[in-house]
Amino acid sequence: MLRSEGMRLRGLRESDHETVVSVVDEWWGGRRVAEKLPRLFFRYFRGTSFAVEEDGTPIAFLAGFVGSPTEEAYIHFDEARRCGCRRTRCITSPANEGSIGFHARMGFRIVEGDRQAGGVGVHSDYDGKDKVVFAKEFH
Repeated sequence: MLRSEGMRLRGLRESDHETVVSVVDEWWGGRRVAEKLPRLFFRYFRGTSFAVEEDGTPIAFLAGFVGSPTEEAYIHFDEARRCGCRRTRCITSPANEGSIGFHARMGFRIVEGDRQAGGVGVHSDYDGKDKVVFAKEFH
């Protein structure tokens, strides 16, 4: 039961990641748990993960999942196709030129980030580090 009229339950969003990891250690009494809460939970388990927000700010969350496929996979090509996924994603370090080239040759596109580094789009503070994010659609 929600405590006040200003509180509401909603699905967890990828955009909640930064807010949650910035306070989750405090919420857990100072234990270091933020590093165990990667962004992919917020992206891939949206249907089974929830936030309670008060006046537009998350004050509690639950990241949960079930063992079933979604439309998008995290890098497992053949298995993802067998599960009916239509696209896959992966990440690498902006400094890993070999990995960036490999993914480009495999047909991945770089997902636009919030800044450029070395001529590629970079997502700042992706689970605490800068990352290049790739996506590939299945046909």
